[in-house]
Amino acid sequence: MLDVAVWRGTTEGSFEHFDVPRSDSQTVLDVVTYIQRHLDTTLAYRFSCRVGVCGSCAMKVNGVARWTCRTHVSSVAGDGHLEIAPLDHLPRLRDLVCDMTPFFEKWTRAGGAFVPFEPPETTVKRGFAAIDPLSQKRLEAEAGIECIGCGVCYSECDTVGRLPEYLGPAALNRAWTLTNDERDGRGASRLRAVAGDAGCHSCHTQMSCSERCPKRLTPAASIAGLKRASALAALRGKL
Repeated sequence: MLDVAVWRGTTEGSFEHFDVPRSDSQTVLDVVTYIQRHLDTTLAYRFSCRVGVCGSCAMKVNGVARWTCRTHVSSVAGDGHLEIAPLDHLPRLRDLVCDMTPFFEKWTRAGGAFVPFEPPETTVKRGFAAIDPLSQKRLEAEAGIECIGCGVCYSECDTVGRLPEYLGPAALNRAWTLTNDERDGRGASRLRAVAGDAGCHSCHTQMSCSERCPKRLTPAASIAGLKRASALAALRGKL
């Protein structure tokens, strides 16, 4: 059997213990689902795809933010104990469910929306902008483009915990991706959005975002790129 401590309540709450049978290839999401279906139907949690595509099942497992659908019990509960809690740095709505609104609002503040521009006629072929897939800017964009907004890096970021207004690794990674997208027309205004006190320069490069990213992305490298780009733009008088 597994001894499972699950957070119940909102910001004010406590852990409740459940005994859950162990099984082969059991994931942490399987454990949470068993509790909700067989032990306490009032338990609230989020999930969707169950196969590591959507990221909605992210929770803290034994103190570390993870995708619960891709985390096997055997890898985290060698002593038979699991502690499951909602992600850090986000409002707790109920039990294991967080309000992701602040997380995505910061994407907006960081200029996370693609803003197309009309390319010169000489760069257009058959109605599409001709982008060299091996150009340095395209490679920089591709390095962080697979982020799915699960919130793991945000939960693990010490700077977000210290400075709640900090945009966070995911939003800054998105900004860096679009900064390097030659089809995007926002330009210097995006760098201005991420260069303030709550932006890229507040990152202390502790690397927890890159260490914990389930997609094996490196938000810390993206943030370092924004630091260089914004500093260069400031020296050129473009900020």
